[in-house]
Amino acid sequence: MTKQFRTEIIAVGTELLLGQIANTNAQWMSEKLAAIGMNVFHHSVVGDNLQRVKEQFQHSKNRADVIIVTGGLGPTEDDLTREAFQKIVKRDIIEHRPSMEKIEAFYRKQKSKMTPNNRKQARVFTGADVIENNVGMAPGMIVSENDTTWIFLPGVPREMKQMMSDNVMPYLQQLTGESSVIKSTMLRFIGIGESQLEDELSDIIQNQSNPTIAPLAQSEGIAIRLTAKANTQEEATNLISKTKQQIQAKVGDHMYGADEQTIEENVFALLKAQNKHIGAAESLTGGMFTEKLIAVEGASKVCLGGLVCYDTNVKENVLHISPETIRQYGTVSDECAAEMSRNICTLLDSDIGISFTGAAGPDSVEGHPPGTVFIAVYDSSKVSIARKFTFQGSRQTIRKKATLKGFELLYNLLK
Repeated sequence: MTKQFRTEIIAVGTELLLGQIANTNAQWMSEKLAAIGMNVFHHSVVGDNLQRVKEQFQHSKNRADVIIVTGGLGPTEDDLTREAFQKIVKRDIIEHRPSMEKIEAFYRKQKSKMTPNNRKQARVFTGADVIENNVGMAPGMIVSENDTTWIFLPGVPREMKQMMSDNVMPYLQQLTGESSVIKSTMLRFIGIGESQLEDELSDIIQNQSNPTIAPLAQSEGIAIRLTAKANTQEEATNLISKTKQQIQAKVGDHMYGADEQTIEENVFALLKAQNKHIGAAESLTGGMFTEKLIAVEGASKVCLGGLVCYDTNVKENVLHISPETIRQYGTVSDECAAEMSRNICTLLDSDIGISFTGAAGPDSVEGHPPGTVFIAVYDSSKVSIARKFTFQGSRQTIRKKATLKGFELLYNLLK
């Protein structure tokens, strides 16, 4: 029978509390732990202060069976994880010779002098299972103390992930006796809100058991996480596939991919398959659309370029928007957006043109309140669409929503 463990993740680092970096480690670890059936009860973040780290460790050990600590294993004075734990368990700290030799070899190879404080990175607790750091210096440790398992890992994400994948996950699976397979996949949707998606799938969600269905609102659209538990990988895959087919039958028109797929990758694939090239004329989005598209590997095969035409004079003199169009309809209009998409096709000799114009805020533009956006798509086969949208949020949020909507319009046109 599988034993249930209360698990907690502690991140040590003042930079996390100051918001200088995001605590992505905890998110990644929680996902991996859930896949082997381990329940994460708490995420905690504590700054680089010896007393506060000690207090957090004391509090956590009273409520958790497995405690994973990231950060505070480096060479500087504010790396205090070992010292705080020692005050609780009274274990000796010794130098781990294999790790020290690795650190020394690194500095020899770099032909640079190793400062004395780097020896601190090789220090481990007596009786600990030492985890080799294959991508960095400081080793990790697994320490069993009074029925609590402590796992200490570096805070650097790539170092932590290597140790978790190679050493910690197999150890925890053996510890818990978990033998079943837990598999998750994300289905990604665009052009549909979270409430509408839940309403469309209400009968499936209400009758869910295995796999479970969890709708999630994300910055790049809506996603559904399907999680299946089974005796084998094949069985879990089949369970997910069956539910996925049921979901596609109801809202498949809005589904553009799964797992790590992005809408821009799908648009790129469609453009490439149809041997079409695209150019963008961006006022409101200021190059955001083009930047996302060219971030896709191989984008040069489909993206000829883009023009940021923020100023009215640039629209007229570079993109050759008719002064009459601007005089009669303004730069924030269906008519101007449509002409922008057509003219960028001519200017770049592309098959498809897309344009963005509007008022991102905080002020109104030409009488249009912030959030008013016009997007047009022109295809050289004479297919042309121009749409008006009203988005809510900050200036940056409106620009991001407009960019995402542009990809949605393109995706629907191309597919």
